Amino acid sequence: MDISVWIAFFAASWAISLSPGAGAVAAMSAGLAHGFKRGYFMTLGLVLGIWTQIVVVGVGLGALIAASSLAFAVVKWVGVAYLLWLGIKQWRAPAQALAGEPTDAPAQPVARHKLVLKGWMVNAVNPKGTVFLLAVVPQFLDLARPLGGQYLVIGATLAFTDLVVMAGYTVLAARVLRLLRSERQVKALNRVFGSLFVLVAMLLATFKRAA
Repeated sequence: MDISVWIAFFAASWAISLSPGAGAVAAMSAGLAHGFKRGYFMTLGLVLGIWTQIVVVGVGLGALIAASSLAFAVVKWVGVAYLLWLGIKQWRAPAQALAGEPTDAPAQPVARHKLVLKGWMVNAVNPKGTVFLLAVVPQFLDLARPLGGQYLVIGATLAFTDLVVMAGYTVLAARVLRLLRSERQVKALNRVFGSLFVLVAMLLATFKRAA
């Protein structure tokens, strides 16, 4: 990949990472619930989900998902169901664990690998991301050169921007956590983020395969 092409993709990557979506909601939710140090493991899962999508697009499965009504529907509704489940779980999350807890760790820390897995699911099971990458990535590929190295550069670039942007979202929510002083405040924030997950799920449900 030529440096001029990479610079253009690097700029596009910031726009991709900064755009609000399920990943941003997941990062802020993790920061709220677990503080920055532990919550940031959600972002590692989000990056792994992006890499999974790049692999899917790279091997041609992305084109199949985009072209097949059945494959697209299966992936879409799995993604919708997962986001709805996250929303309901966040909405019903107990407030007691966070109330008066100013540290980076809640009373009963969630295992880091579970946060990574949750983040991976958010991005990996998302046909909207697959279709988006199918539309964007080919514009930056030089088909006359080996594609493997170019996909590695694209994956590394998207990972870098997402790690930086999601760190901002996570630390923002973690600082909000430090200001909480009552169970009522924590419950309200849990319901806000739960509602956001449900909203993202509803938006994904309206997403249609391109003709």
